[in-house]
Amino acid sequence: MASMATYFVKTPSPSPSFPKTFNTHFSPALRLSIPLSSKPRTRRRLRISNALIEPDGGKLVELFVKESKKGEKKREAASLPRVKLSRIDLQWVHVISEGWSSPLRGFMRESEFLQTLHFNSLRLEDGSVVNMSVPIVLAIDDAQKRLIGESTRVALVDSDNNLIAILKDIEIYKHHKEERIARTWGTTAPGLPYVDQAITNAGNWLIGGDLEVIEPIKYHDGLDRFRLSPAELREEFTRRNADAVFAFQLRNPVHNGHALLMTDTRRRLLEMGYKNPILLLHPLGGYTKADDVPLSWRMKQHEKVLEDGVLDPETTVVSIFPSPMHYAGPTEVQWHAKARINAGANFYIVGRDPAGMGHPIENRDLYDADHGKKVLSMAPGLERLNILPFKVAAYDKSQGKMAFFDPSRQQDFLFISGTKMRTLARNKENPPEGFMCPNGWKVLVDYYDSLVPADNGKVPEAVPV
Repeated sequence: MASMATYFVKTPSPSPSFPKTFNTHFSPALRLSIPLSSKPRTRRRLRISNALIEPDGGKLVELFVKESKKGEKKREAASLPRVKLSRIDLQWVHVISEGWSSPLRGFMRESEFLQTLHFNSLRLEDGSVVNMSVPIVLAIDDAQKRLIGESTRVALVDSDNNLIAILKDIEIYKHHKEERIARTWGTTAPGLPYVDQAITNAGNWLIGGDLEVIEPIKYHDGLDRFRLSPAELREEFTRRNADAVFAFQLRNPVHNGHALLMTDTRRRLLEMGYKNPILLLHPLGGYTKADDVPLSWRMKQHEKVLEDGVLDPETTVVSIFPSPMHYAGPTEVQWHAKARINAGANFYIVGRDPAGMGHPIENRDLYDADHGKKVLSMAPGLERLNILPFKVAAYDKSQGKMAFFDPSRQQDFLFISGTKMRTLARNKENPPEGFMCPNGWKVLVDYYDSLVPADNGKVPEAVPV
């Protein structure tokens, strides 16, 4: 992905690179929300602010051991019981340690787990409430529980037994899987991807505690320079004099409908009085289900979107969000929004069926397509975040491009689903001109072409992260 570097410049920060920047004057932010209905909203008020939105809890949590203490912590860990982390567990350590889940300081103890399951929020010591809609927990089995015994600390290691962190002041409690699944997904139907991957065969106990992470999590896959922490993103937004940050979460290739939504959002913010709104294009980089396009290919495709000028690199920051994907619809979209507050975003774009999926055993969507944006407008702890529900975009045959759907001439519009897009790419067929930039489409075709057919002639599904 060397060519993407043409859109990034060196900064004093040692690891990440950022898109090119331009200087503007910093102006006060008009804190406005876009209502979902005509009813007045009493909890969202006009606010004036020159600074980025504060992290949840007022301070960004970072849980890395100081350089001067690393030797001591490594010696301490050598004598502790060990818990081996799965790939998804490691991704959650990444999330927690960088502050995406601030003010959470480790894997959830039982009180935090129960608040998350039943209230989608956490009450802090000062009585304030922050959103927290998905459990961030670590499972252990009976044998590991016996090994830990009366110890108050454990060492967390990766699949190669490399020390990742120490979990201290631990609490072990029962892993009520059925309740967790039912309350997170609203169903216990078989075939939920994250459940199959991370819960069904997990241990019957959960272990919570405070994390001390030895080193920042790296994956050495050529993409670490795009995995900017909340602190690094905040530094970049400040350096750019951003007076508004609007985040767009995605786990799919960017087509011109997505680009229309993002560019139209910037236009709306400029009309509201902002001078330099910056887009955070934030593809999800943790676990995704097997038939999603892998992260490395998505990043290649995003590169072409910038190269082809579909999105403006001058006003866009591309970064990877390290969270695993639950596909838990309105419950999960709250987590996606909350995490972006901690990264400095005060606007969040939400569309149809965010974080949704098809029902695993019935021929229908698992969630109502409009519930995600409605829930975000009411969710506890998200009052400070401005939710931007967008209009439906589709391919306008009369104009030969993606446009906002006009019901008065619905015969002119073509809806190209993700399934249809994947089928076209697999068959090396082109979509209608104007659906996706040509170079971006070629990346998608190349990805499916890379999946060599098996002996039976069928293209195998991608292997999940």
